[in-house]
Amino acid sequence: MQQTPPRPRHRWFAAVYDRMEKLDEKRMRRLRPKVAGRAAGRVLEVGCGTGANLAFYDWSKVDSLDATEPDPFMLQRARRRASKLPPSARVTFHEAPAEALPFPDAIFDTVVVSLVLCTVDDVEKSLAEVKRVLKGDGVLRLVEHVRGEGLMGRFHDAIQPAWGWCSAGCHPNRRTAEAVRAAGFRLDVERRFSATLGAPAFVGVARLAPAARPHAGNGAEKE
Repeated sequence: MQQTPPRPRHRWFAAVYDRMEKLDEKRMRRLRPKVAGRAAGRVLEVGCGTGANLAFYDWSKVDSLDATEPDPFMLQRARRRASKLPPSARVTFHEAPAEALPFPDAIFDTVVVSLVLCTVDDVEKSLAEVKRVLKGDGVLRLVEHVRGEGLMGRFHDAIQPAWGWCSAGCHPNRRTAEAVRAAGFRLDVERRFSATLGAPAFVGVARLAPAARPHAGNGAEKE
């Protein structure tokens, strides 16, 4: 029997997260519309945090949004943000980790992942869950940072224990783009930029490779 990952509880980090984000607000305000703002249909946001993406969804294109977040203190702040959204915004929150999404197979048109795969306990399991709940013709939209190359990569490896401790488990040395492709997605990188600590980062769109798509019986298109 598989065990559900432990639920993080970072009261202090949730309290300061939005203030920390303001240091990078100018760049992220340009990137969030390219990720959350292009979501359509039935949408899932994995690891919504304090709800920083909520204001950037185009609610005329979103039928509904399910937002998951394992940390109750982050989720509390996301719910407050949601209370200020327009009446057309249909948002449902779920306290759940990325490794155990509480949804049936192949039901979402779009999955949004925004600076999340650096903090999950198990990247492979998280991406497997995303693949499971995404429709065969669905789209994964993501913005993530990855391990640097050469000296920068070794720097990210060296600081990981301390950085992870003070940033709620963030791993600056994960090879996330490679993990997405290994999970059975075709990843198209739309933009590259430099994130915190000089880490390379990217905005990307990923679709299930034909061999990885669920069969028609699960609500997906036929091959």
